[in-house]
Amino acid sequence: MSTTEKNDALEIAQSSNDTIPKPKDLFQKCYDFTTADEVKKQGVYPYFRPVEENEGPVVSIEGHEVIMAGSNNYLGLTGDPRVKQAAIDAINQYGTSCSGSRYLTGTVDLHIELEEKLAKFFGTEDVLLFSTGYQTGQGVIPTLVQRGEYIISDRDNHACLVVASLMSKGGMANLERYRHNDMADLERVLQKIPYDAAKLIATDGVFSVSGEIVDLPELNRLAKKYNARILVDDAHSVGVIGKYGRGTASEFDLVNEIDLTMGTFSKTFASLGGFVAGKRSVINYLKHHAPALIFSASPTPASVASALKALEIMQLEPERITKLLQNADRVRQGLKSLGFKLMDSKTAIVSVIIGDQEKTLVFWRKLYDAGVFVNAFVRPGVMPGYEMLRTSYMSTHEDWHLDKIVTEFEKSGKALGVI
Repeated sequence: MSTTEKNDALEIAQSSNDTIPKPKDLFQKCYDFTTADEVKKQGVYPYFRPVEENEGPVVSIEGHEVIMAGSNNYLGLTGDPRVKQAAIDAINQYGTSCSGSRYLTGTVDLHIELEEKLAKFFGTEDVLLFSTGYQTGQGVIPTLVQRGEYIISDRDNHACLVVASLMSKGGMANLERYRHNDMADLERVLQKIPYDAAKLIATDGVFSVSGEIVDLPELNRLAKKYNARILVDDAHSVGVIGKYGRGTASEFDLVNEIDLTMGTFSKTFASLGGFVAGKRSVINYLKHHAPALIFSASPTPASVASALKALEIMQLEPERITKLLQNADRVRQGLKSLGFKLMDSKTAIVSVIIGDQEKTLVFWRKLYDAGVFVNAFVRPGVMPGYEMLRTSYMSTHEDWHLDKIVTEFEKSGKALGVI
């Protein structure tokens, strides 16, 4: 229709009093979103609180000194002088950025060194670095799972796996989900997929919200039975479980059975970036086909040097892992003895179910005011009835930090009728 014809049609509609559809505004959803502002007015908004000083177990937030019980700094290495010096030395030698993608001008010898050392650490043939852990999922899953193939995902997987799986689906792959850590339901899903179809099962090793560990032995058995490959996201596993902190496959003595392990440097490795470990041929394919790698700037020299030093310290000081799990268990047992309802976990994450959104936010505020910082998980991040306070621990927490956390949980829990 020409411009003149469109104008004529508009005049006819106006003259006949026809209703003209009101144009839709892309930003209307933004204007309608008022939830965060409403929570802020109540004084219980728990997100985007700026940390002004970070010395590990105790941090300063808004001029308020609090015990940090919400960080993923599992081995307490973000403030370690050796890690900080490694970052400084890297900046002095390489500058602040690699100014390009790994594929072109953005590779420095530090990248190669870290990949080789991680491959040796995990007992795999090769490793490939990505700029973030979140980006790693998007680099691996859509690149490998293509048109007509299958991605099979745990319903409670981290968002990086969820979004990456949806990207595969958008590329005409088939996406199937199974009930959380339910191996019987996983088998039900696998049974309805053609045996000869190419398929990848993707799962968290340690689930980030609950701290639960995947039933990897049974998952591996089913994968072999139904001709599927396995990808484990070990973001919350490395440095926490497995021999010398080698993660979920090591925890179950399945290192040679699991096809791909991915993870992040933003937790145990006290840095920023991500990685995937696996067979050399698969890593080589990803290296030459993953848009998330090819079209993204490479991890900065300081980030890589920090991760390298953290890896070295973790291997030299395995007692940090032992202390980390002891610390988490001290709080876990303390909260259980008080009657709190906890998610089933044996890792560094201890999640306390409150079961009510408003009460969860008020509980968070009471802890914050008492000098304890935790993470509040509410809808839509969790299902109704599972609103919770997620706590996580470091090897550098001292007993008095942990006892203070338990004491303040008890005070607030009684005040709000949770226990």
